[in-house]
Amino acid sequence: MSGWIVSIILLGCLVGLHLFWQNRCRSIALGQAEATGREAGLAKAVGMAGMFANMPEGVLVTDADGRIEFANQAFCRLFDLQENPSGKTVMEAIRIHQANDLIERLKVESSIEQEEFMLPDLEQRFLQANGVAIREKEGVHRGTILMFHDLTRMKRLENLRQEFVANVSHELRTPLSIIKGYVETLLDAEEDPESMNHRFLAKIENNSNRLTFLIEDILTLSRLESGGIGLELRDIDLGQLVDSVLDSLREMAGKKGVRLENHVGEKLSLFADSQRVFQALNNLIENGIKYGGECVCVSAKSDGSEIDLCVTDDGPGIPAEACERIFERFYRVDKARSREMGGTGLGLSIVKHVTQLHGGSARVESAPGEGASFHLTFPIPDKPVVTETG
Repeated sequence: MSGWIVSIILLGCLVGLHLFWQNRCRSIALGQAEATGREAGLAKAVGMAGMFANMPEGVLVTDADGRIEFANQAFCRLFDLQENPSGKTVMEAIRIHQANDLIERLKVESSIEQEEFMLPDLEQRFLQANGVAIREKEGVHRGTILMFHDLTRMKRLENLRQEFVANVSHELRTPLSIIKGYVETLLDAEEDPESMNHRFLAKIENNSNRLTFLIEDILTLSRLESGGIGLELRDIDLGQLVDSVLDSLREMAGKKGVRLENHVGEKLSLFADSQRVFQALNNLIENGIKYGGECVCVSAKSDGSEIDLCVTDDGPGIPAEACERIFERFYRVDKARSREMGGTGLGLSIVKHVTQLHGGSARVESAPGEGASFHLTFPIPDKPVVTETG
C-alpha cells in the first residue's frame, strides 16, 4: 500500500477519534462545571498523545479558530519546537505560511492530499502534507487535522540520481560519436552491400543509433523531471503543428502501410511550447505507427477551460493492467516486440512530463482488440484583458 494511502487512512482514524472526544467533551460540559470540562479536554489530549506519540509523521489538530489542540512529538521535532504548542495558532507556533494556508484552505475544502512545500531554513527541508477538515453533521467547521511527512532524504536521493544520469549520459556521448564516425567511414569504403563486413557494420550503425536515441531521451527526461527545461509559451495553430508532425513521419508510415489523418479543427490554438508539444505528439504518433494497425488519427476538442488533444490508433489495444503503468519509464507492454522495433521505453514518460510541465495531464483509454486513444489535456490560461487608452 502506498504511503499517501496509509496517511489518508490514519487521518481518517484521527478524525474519528477527534469527533468522538469532541462529542464526549460537549456532553460533559453540559452537565458539569467549566473546570470539569477542562479536565475532559486534557484527557482527550492525553489519549491522542498516547496513540500517536511514536508515529514518524507529524500530526497536528486545530480547532475551528485555527488554534492548536494537539501536536505529537514528531511534529515538534519537524519544526524544532522546544515546548508544547497547544493553544497557539500555527503562525505563533511555527511561523510557516504554507502550513497556515493549508488550515485556511480546509475551512472550505474537505481534504488536501500530497501537498509539498519547502521549509524556509538553511537545510532546505521538504515536507508533504495531507489534511482533512473536521465538520459536524450540519456542515459546521470544527477544525482540521494535518499529517506531515519529511521528504528531504527522498528529494536529495532523487537529485543525486538525476545528476548521475545526466553526467553519465553526457560522458557517453563522446565515445559514441567516435564509434558512429568510424562506422560510417567503413561503410562508405565497403563497396559490396551484400558482404559480411557490410552487414556487420550496418548492425553496429543501427545499434549505435539506438543508443544515441536512448541517451537523448534519458537526458530529455532528466531535464524534464528536474525542471531544467523552460517553456517558450506562445499561441500555436494546433492544426498546423499536427500537420508538421505528420509530414515528418509520413515516410515511416508509408513503409508500414499506415494511414495518417489530421482531424484537428481549423483555427484551434493552444498556448504552449510548440517544440515540446511537437515532441510529445511525435512520440505518440510514432508509437501508433510501430504498434498500431492501419490508421493513426489526431483530433482535438475544447470546452473553454482546457484542450483535449487525442492520438488514436486501430491497433491491438492495451490490457487494463498495462494502461495503469504505460507512462512509467522503461515500461513495455510487449517486451519482445518493443526490442524488435527498437524503442527506448522512455517516449511515453517524456509525453507525460511534457504535458505536466504545461499544467496538464496524460492518460490512455484502451482495451484489447479495440485500439488505443492517448489523451493530452492542456489548460487554457486566463489571459488579461488589454484596455485601450485614448
